Formats: sequence, C-alpha cells, structure tokens
Amino acid sequence: MISVRNLSKSFGPNRVLKDLSFDVPQGRTAVLLGRSGSGKSTMLRCLNLLEHWDGGEIEIGGAPLGRSRKPDGQWRPWNSREEAEARQRIGMVFQQFNLFPHMTVLQNVMCGPVRILGEDAAKARPAALALLEQVGLAAKQDAYPAFLSGGQQQRVAIARALAMRPQVLLLDEITSALDPELVGEVLEVVRDLKRSGLTMVCVTHEIHFAQDVADHVIFMEDGQVVEEGPPDTILVEPATERLRKFLTRFHARGGREKAAA
Repeated sequence: MISVRNLSKSFGPNRVLKDLSFDVPQGRTAVLLGRSGSGKSTMLRCLNLLEHWDGGEIEIGGAPLGRSRKPDGQWRPWNSREEAEARQRIGMVFQQFNLFPHMTVLQNVMCGPVRILGEDAAKARPAALALLEQVGLAAKQDAYPAFLSGGQQQRVAIARALAMRPQVLLLDEITSALDPELVGEVLEVVRDLKRSGLTMVCVTHEIHFAQDVADHVIFMEDGQVVEEGPPDTILVEPATERLRKFLTRFHARGGREKAAA
C-alpha cells in the first residue's frame, strides 16, 4: 500500500531525511520508532503532503504521490487542488487533537464528509454516529471538546479522520500529550483499527506503543532507517548497537524515551 524509495528532505542546511526507504503492505501497521528529532514526524508529514521532499519518491496504492506523468513522459508536480484531493484519501491524526471547539463531537466527525466530500448531512450523520460508537463515544455526541478528557478528544480525532474513509491512516505521536492513565483507551481504538485491516503508519518514541500495535517496526535515527523488522524480534534482540542503546535508555527512564536529538 505504501512504498517509500530514497526519500530525502532538508530544512536549509539541516538534512532531516537521508535516502529513506521502506514499504508497508496493505492492511498492516508500521511504527516509525526513534528519539525526538530522528525524522519520524517529517517522514509522516511527507506521506500526507504536508511537507514536500527534495528527492526520492512515494507511492500509495501503487500510484505516485505528489506528481503525475505528462504526455511527453516527463513528470510534473501536483498543484494544490491535486494535493488536497490526495489528502482526502490519507487520514492523519496529530499529537494535538485539533478539534473544532465551537462544534459538538458529532459535528466534528460530520464536518469532513459534509463540507469536503459534499455528502448530505442526513447521510453523513448515521455514518458519523457509527464511528463514534466504534471509538466508544456515541454517548458524547452532543458534547463540546472542552468537556472531554484528552483521551476522549483523541478518540474523536481518530473518528473524524476515519469519516473521510481513507486508504491509509497516519498517527503522529497520538499518545504523547495524554496522561498515562488515558493512553490505554486510545491504544484500544488503534488495536481495533488494526484488526479491521486498515493500513496504518504510526510515529512514536514510546516502545510500549510499538509493541502493542505494530506488525513492523522501523527504527530511525538521524534521518535514516537503522533497523527494521517485527516487534517481537528487533525490540527483543536488536541487531544494531544504536537500537540497543535506544532500548537501554528507554528502560532506564522508566518506559518513556524523552531525550531530544
């Protein structure tokens, strides 16, 4: 479903991604794991066209992302309309919930299908209610975000992303802003999505999150893939010294790696 080949990205003189390559098969969950500043979130933002990369290519569903071939065989970059259309198929949930504070929970979830996809509100409403039921928040449909806990807001944000019926779902540090006792309820929603067969890419620096949801872990450092594999292999018996040091530091800090790069 997702193929990344030799992706490079710089911000001025700072080269953030360095010839990065990986694949995510359809229906699988990949976790980008690494310290803060390793390039994980930049990679995720490239997958949603929130950042434009300097070199390399991305394909989603077998189709190039961010460019199209002209009749003469040359490539041209997408315009803003084409990028916006692509984002409708690529859901993204951020660390900060970004819910509309003046809208109820139900209105937040219905907003995308009605205003962007042009669906009739009468059709969008039962679909939105079904998604709220899926994330365990149907009873909160008339509440405003300010009256929800952080975990509840994050679950609404996931439902809002799912309302657009994306091909893939990108999750960027979705538990980092939550109190520890609220993390479990969000993880349970992600586990349910995994069981449903949705293709997901999750960014985190928390090993427990990777262990819980990943089919495949990609450990990044300094904008590169250092090691990748199934979580029960590379997180138990890492093959590289850099991953071993990361795991040691994580456990030494009581389960949360907070070091800045």
